[in-house]
Amino acid sequence: MAVILDLQIADDGDDQPPPSSIELWVASAVQRAQSQKRDDDVELTVRIVNREEITELNHQYRDKNKATNVLSFPADLPDHIELPLLGDLIICADVVRQEALDQHKALPDHWAHMLVHGTLHLLGYDHIDDDEAEEMENLEIQILNELGITNPYLDVTTVTTQTNA
Repeated sequence: MAVILDLQIADDGDDQPPPSSIELWVASAVQRAQSQKRDDDVELTVRIVNREEITELNHQYRDKNKATNVLSFPADLPDHIELPLLGDLIICADVVRQEALDQHKALPDHWAHMLVHGTLHLLGYDHIDDDEAEEMENLEIQILNELGITNPYLDVTTVTTQTNA
């Protein structure tokens, strides 16, 4: 299975992960999720944007006039067209950076989580109801753990308190 990634950088921040890390995180999500479903090649776009662009897209497609961390746009191809296209991920560097600070997470770890999370959305996973959310979160935790990244759903203050007790 091959993962073909079109990486578009439309933000001038200097603390974004290197392309090799983005490729690794996306490929890890695809490989782990695909092993449970199918073994096809996939193609997707990851676009890193600023707050203005993500706000505009969030307003246009979700009717929410605010910035968000990641938007997933699954490819909507007619059944008779056979392409490995998963879709597009749009990630706001400013929001990811601020969330990492607010949640006391290492910035690369939070980037990895957002890319894994968004990729799983493109693969059909969702968190609309509790069962779907649990399945998706468990898969995210497994993928990130395989990458050496701590469970992103743990409350850092609780973990710190328990460790120091």
